[in-house]
Amino acid sequence: MAVLSRLLRARTTTSYTIRTFSSSYSTSPPPSSPENDVIKTPTDGRNVQWVFLGCPGVGKGTYASRLSKLLGVPHIATGDLVRDELNSKGPLSEQLSEIVNQGKLVSDNLIINLLSKRLEAGDAKGESGFILDGFPRTIRQAEILEGVTNIDLVINLKLREEALLAKCLGRRTCSQCGGNYNVACIDIKADNEKPAMYMPPLLPPSHCASKLITRSDDTEEVVKERLRIYNEKSRPVEEFYRKRGKLLEFDLPGGIPESWTKLLQLLNLDDHEDKRSAAA
Repeated sequence: MAVLSRLLRARTTTSYTIRTFSSSYSTSPPPSSPENDVIKTPTDGRNVQWVFLGCPGVGKGTYASRLSKLLGVPHIATGDLVRDELNSKGPLSEQLSEIVNQGKLVSDNLIINLLSKRLEAGDAKGESGFILDGFPRTIRQAEILEGVTNIDLVINLKLREEALLAKCLGRRTCSQCGGNYNVACIDIKADNEKPAMYMPPLLPPSHCASKLITRSDDTEEVVKERLRIYNEKSRPVEEFYRKRGKLLEFDLPGGIPESWTKLLQLLNLDDHEDKRSAAA
């Protein structure tokens, strides 16, 4: 805890530029400006300090990673920290393995220890700013984080449960190169309440096709348990940040190309590399 406090306080600032924007995807206006949504952008030379929220499997890692590259800040995913610890066969690996395989949330103390180690390593390399993915997941974690740093923005990704379940069950990883893919083709027809949704599969190249493996915790039983626990433990975190005027809610409209473009519009950002790739 002391390490986490020291590292995050070194990054904290109170100076911001406020940029207003309007979008139908955002439903969380700050208390001080009920008519408009805002993004707070640091003006003191440090990079953004953002958090991604959302159910397990919604795509936090995908969009956080893309924004990390676009903004030049580290993407810190607590799920990756847990998996790295599991693979290291270190002192916590056996305890973590039992928790993960049952679909349970990793305890606050374990997560904070792993996050502290990651931030300490980044501090030694001179990193500035961050995008957190998978933390905080509980009110206690959110309170700890609020006590030691000033989070600029919390992006809450949302996806229909039927699409989320199919997406989680379709995840695959190449056992050789580590590439992440998804074999699910999600095609949901429109009804009276919700629009149609299409998310094409993200298929591997031919040399990876025969080497795909499924995560041991990506079973229907475990995925449903993760969603149940998220609704019980993590949903209150959304309200925690909503009350502070920092929550930006984004309903994923479809696959990555469509959703990424609309998310950038919502954040008042421009991906020049993405435009060059599309034009090539």
